[in-house]
Amino acid sequence: MDANDVRRKWANRSGEFSPEYYAYYGPNETSESIRRVFEARLDPSASILELGCGPGRHLSHLREHGFENLHGVDINPDCFEVMADAYPDLADCGTFHAAAIEEVAEEFSPGQFDAVYSIETLQHIHPDDAWVFEALARSASDYFVTVENEGDQSVPPEDRGVNDDEYDFPLYYRDWEAVFAPFGFEQVACERGDRDTLRVFRRTD
Repeated sequence: MDANDVRRKWANRSGEFSPEYYAYYGPNETSESIRRVFEARLDPSASILELGCGPGRHLSHLREHGFENLHGVDINPDCFEVMADAYPDLADCGTFHAAAIEEVAEEFSPGQFDAVYSIETLQHIHPDDAWVFEALARSASDYFVTVENEGDQSVPPEDRGVNDDEYDFPLYYRDWEAVFAPFGFEQVACERGDRDTLRVFRRTD
């Protein structure tokens, strides 16, 4: 599956993992974890970008706890129609981009956001589009947070490869610390869950 195939699958997603699916389930434990990370490190006025924001269940949770300068990008345009119904206050106050991450990453200014985060989104970036990580890192002035499926922890990251059997779209396992370190970030927190690993990276340069 090439990079365009991956994007097309997500842009037209219905059923499981669709905007309606995520809006139905609403905020979850990951929403709480992201909120705790930002409450401990950022002011409520901080500018925060979610990559692959879907209909906004995580951003809405942040808004309900005092964060107001919220941004999101998602490749599926249906997300924002669902958001208007499920989280109208977020839809009214946030700034959103209906586009592939690869299409907008280089449009963001250096340090435009105090924090950028991804929840099970960067794991789907095709290797041909790995250049986007540098552009995204550049847009974060203080923090970058990943909550991604990293595969079998007993296997070295470089040997985990890609999971293209479990789902109808590929999941690429990466060493996120190795990805973001060259762009001026150090890992300051790591929490391993049953499915995903939350990593907090702080800008050092």
